This record gives sequence, C-alpha cells and structure tokens, in this order.
Amino acid sequence: MTTLRAWCAAAALSLVASLCQADLRLSLDDRDLAPAERAASQALIDQAMAVLPPRMVERLDRNVRVRWHQGLVHDVYGSAGGNLILLNRRLLDSLTDGSAASERTERPHGTVRQELLATLIHELAHLYDRARLWAPEDHRQLGVCRQRARSLGPVGLPDDCRGQTERRFTLSDDPRLLDLAGWPQRVGQRGEREHDNAQDARSPDRYELTSPLEFVAVNLEYFLLDPSYACRRPSLHRYFSEHFGWQPSGAQPCAEGLPILNAGHDFARTPLVKLDPERVYEVDYLFAEANDAWVSRWGHSMLRLVICAPGRPRGPDCRLDLDHHLVLSFRAFVGDLQLSSWDGLTGVYPSRLFVLPLGQVIDEYTKVELRSLASVPLKLRREEIEQLVTRSAELHWSYDGDYYFLSNNCAVETLKLLRSGTARPELTALDSILPSGLLEILINRGLADARVLDDPREALRLGYRFDSYRDRYQAMFAVLRQRLGLPQTDVEQWLALPATQRQPWIEKADLRASAALLLVEQAALRRHLLLAQEELKNRYLGARGDASLARADETLQGILANSGFLSQPAQLLDDDGYGLPLASEWQRLEQESSQRQAMLNQLTETLNEEVRRLLGEERQRELDAVEANLAQIGTHLRALHKAGGGLQLP
Repeated sequence: MTTLRAWCAAAALSLVASLCQADLRLSLDDRDLAPAERAASQALIDQAMAVLPPRMVERLDRNVRVRWHQGLVHDVYGSAGGNLILLNRRLLDSLTDGSAASERTERPHGTVRQELLATLIHELAHLYDRARLWAPEDHRQLGVCRQRARSLGPVGLPDDCRGQTERRFTLSDDPRLLDLAGWPQRVGQRGEREHDNAQDARSPDRYELTSPLEFVAVNLEYFLLDPSYACRRPSLHRYFSEHFGWQPSGAQPCAEGLPILNAGHDFARTPLVKLDPERVYEVDYLFAEANDAWVSRWGHSMLRLVICAPGRPRGPDCRLDLDHHLVLSFRAFVGDLQLSSWDGLTGVYPSRLFVLPLGQVIDEYTKVELRSLASVPLKLRREEIEQLVTRSAELHWSYDGDYYFLSNNCAVETLKLLRSGTARPELTALDSILPSGLLEILINRGLADARVLDDPREALRLGYRFDSYRDRYQAMFAVLRQRLGLPQTDVEQWLALPATQRQPWIEKADLRASAALLLVEQAALRRHLLLAQEELKNRYLGARGDASLARADETLQGILANSGFLSQPAQLLDDDGYGLPLASEWQRLEQESSQRQAMLNQLTETLNEEVRRLLGEERQRELDAVEANLAQIGTHLRALHKAGGGLQLP
C-alpha cells in the first residue's frame, strides 16, 4: 500500500510538473558553445521570451530548440523548420562581445542584436501561425461553416462563413487580418482575395508584402519591439491587442490628430492638416448621380466626414460646419491630359484615396458637371466612426492600387474601406461594382439612413442633398423669360447664344431679373472655360511638336509631376519610417508639402497666363465678352440697388 501511495504521489507530481511546463520553451542547443557564447545566446533567448504575449506563450505548448548554424546564407539571420530555429553563426561573435548592440545594419530594425531578436520573434510567429491555435469560439464557428459548406456549397453559406471554410492558420488567413493587411476580397468572387498587396507605400519591410504569412511574422516583430507601432499602424495594433488580450508595455504616446494632405485646388494654403477622429460627428455615403460621360454613367461613390468646427460639441449642429467637412474619394490618378477608356479598363491608372474639401466637391459636381449629390448618413457606432477615420488615414498614406472602371472602381474601393474600417459583419458578403447599387444595398441592409432624402426641400436645407445647378439655371431662366420675354425656351438655348447677343438684355432687366442674369451668365463662363479646356487639350495632344506650346507643355508637366504627392503623401518622406508619420516627422512634412504646394501655386499661375495666350481668337473673344457681361451685370445690379434705397457700404 505504501508503495502504491508513493507511486501515485510521484505520478501526481509528474503531472503537475508537466502542466506547469505546458507553455512555450526555448532551449538553447549549447553544444560547441563557449561559456561567453552560451551566456550571450541565453540572454537573447530570455529577452525574446520576455516580450512575447502571455497568451502566445501559453498556447504554443512546445519545446523549440535554438541553434547557431554555419550553413545559412550570409545575409540570412535565421530560419525555422519543425521545432528548430537556426541562427546564422557568423553573427555569434558580435553578440558575444556586445558589439551587436551598436553595430548598425541596413535592415529595418537597425542593429545586429535587434535584428537577431526580431528574427527569433519572426520565426516563433510562424510557428504560432501554423499551429492553428484558434480560440474555442473560433473552433466552433469553423466547424459549423465547414459543415455548411459540405452540405450547401459556397452559394448557401451564411455571410459570417465567408473566408472561414478553409482556414489553415491561426492569424494569416483570418478574414479580418487580410482586410487590414492589404489582401481584400475581390469583387464578385465569393470571398476570394486579391493576389497582390497594394498597401506598399510606407512599409517597414517590403518582405511583409510577399504573403499574408510573412505579413503576420513581420508585423508581430514591430508590434512587440517598436514602441511607436500603435501610432504608426493603429488598426493592426488594435487587432493584435484584441487577439492576444494584451499589449506591450512601454508604448509611446501618440500625437493628437491624424496627418492627411488636403488635395483641394487652393494651392495658396498649406495642404498638411491634422484630422481628429474625435471631431467627426458622422460619416455619410456621398453619391454623385450619373451623367452622360462614359466614366460617370453609374455615378460616383465617396464618403463624407461630417467634422465639427473647433470648440463645437459633437452633435447635429456639426452638419452646419460645411467648411470643415472633408470628402474621401477613391479616384484614378491620371498623370496626363487624356483619360483613356482602355487604360481605365486595363488598370493602367493608379487608384488612390484623395482627401478633398466638401465645398470643392460640391462645386465640381453641381456647378461644373451639373450632377446632383446625395449625402446619406451611415448607421455607425461611435467606435466604428473613429476606426473608419483612422483606417482612412492609413490607406491615404499606404495605398497605391490599380483603378479598373469595371472591377476596382470607386464603389469597390469604398466598400473595401468600409469593410476594413468598421468590421461590420453586414458588409462581409456585400458585392457591388456600381455606386448606385452599393448605396441601395447599404440602405437595404440597414447600414444607411435614406429617410433624410424623403423631403427634398428639407434635404436641401440640411445639407443631405446638393442639387445640380442645371435646375437652378433653368429656374433662373424661367424668371428671365417671365420678366424680359426672351424668345428662347430653355437655358441651353440661351447659353448657346454668343455673349454679344445676350448683352443687350442686361440694361432691360429689373433687380430680380438682373440677379437671375448674373447666375446664368456665370454658368456661361463655366461652360466656355470647359470648352476652352477641351480645345487646349485637343491642341496639346494633337500637336506635341508645336513650338508655341513648349512653355505650356513644360508648365503642365511640372504640375502633373508635382501634384502626385497630394494623393500619395508618402512621396514626401521617401523611404523614411513606415505607416502614419509620427510627430517627429511633422516638421519635415510641413516643409516638404509647403514647398511642393508653393511650386504648384506658381506653376498654376504661369499656366493660367499661358493658356489665355494659346486660345483661339474666337474662344478668346467669347471669354472676354462673357467676362464683360458679368462686369456689366454687376454694375447694373449695384445701380438698381442704390436706386431702390438699398444700403450702401463704404
């Protein structure tokens, strides 16, 4: 009996000991190592173990041997296979004598010692990723999804099973991780992912772009070793922190506001601004209605950030702060005057996220293109709004995709941003290549509130709708017909007249008719400016050898070459740093962006002077006549106002 009790006690102690050791262990293969080499190697291993997330150590229950190996390629720091990590033996001497801590490298982490530490973390990340260490609830979901896939096939899968039926890794095939990492869903392919990663600007290590497996390993290096990771890649930092239920200590505080470049046309102001997610009250789906142009026949998808003016509490009144609202617009970056339909179909143009002032977007669509805008609020929670704004800033700095009119257009890009920025499950299985179709789906899924458009007058008053100026021009023309008895039947016929034929009617107009004439004549000016632009473009494209175009050509090429930074701000910092710029990089950003903006302002003024000279005589005469009409209408209005006893300003 005593022997049996002793055996049971020994077995219990053995079981307890094994349970206590049911964690990751790193064992140094110290054969052939001198005492100093052994001590330096063990210190490196201990440091790696100390920075690993506790949950990773707990779940990765195995003994992993670490061995210095002579046979690795010169510039390879380490590799792993099975439960063995090999480190390059040529680096052992500098680790042992301490010089590795200060010896600089051309690799991302700086010093030899830090690279060795990152190598251990990198290879352990691969082991963790390949071990399929899913949480119990994830295990259950994967089982259900696989069973549904076997019985119903891909067509019958519920939305939350998309991307879950063939999971093989802990992290690198997680749909959420893939959305953030830069391998989004391909439209119309039932969850199939893009093959290439277009988030290739401001990367810490381009090796991360080769595959999702390497992306996870590289980013775990920075998550664990870089105190600024939460500031540079906040969305991924949040993802890893939530996965591990833990975050590294010693993270540096982040600066207030997210750096963005406002790509507005006002080149006289500084483009670099700070976007504070806290000041964003709501996010709207901003839809530009279609017109007859080939690239615009399905409308255009954008997002509107309803930003509160400084000092105003978040609330409905922020919708009145139109001067502070920004628009996120994925557009093809066209580095030439000619927009080619074929190039748009074949992905020649880069797709980039432009950040634009709302006022400019309203003018662009309603006054120039004569297209109405609908601004439909998205039903997002507070944390989703802030995460979406943060994600937008990340893409603004990192994304440089390919624009396809039919498969990677503004609607597809906007949906991908909404999906990665909010993680809303309702967006998982959405597919639409049409801006109008995406809006309809968002409304039907309860993600957008279209009731704000039910009352057209109220929608206009509150800024949920911005009507095309075509309707305003026609309304003003109706006033002119009533007051002046014009023979033309619509505004298009009136605008088609030469300016000299419209001029005699100015002196006949009363105060109300003069105000209507002013608005319609402004439309005539915009019309002729567009015609002049088209005339110059055709002349430019058809006569590249024309000596008279030499200066304009040089100026235009300068504008095209220098404006790319507004849609790809990473150009301003070359290859320094990664992710969102830190506060320490702001001074250089301000200097570089201001210099580029000043150059653009100067080039634009030069081009404006030059193009007037290049216009044909007939077009020049017509523009001069329209401007003369506007000046005469202004003088006539002031005279009528004074005669009517109106207030005269000094």
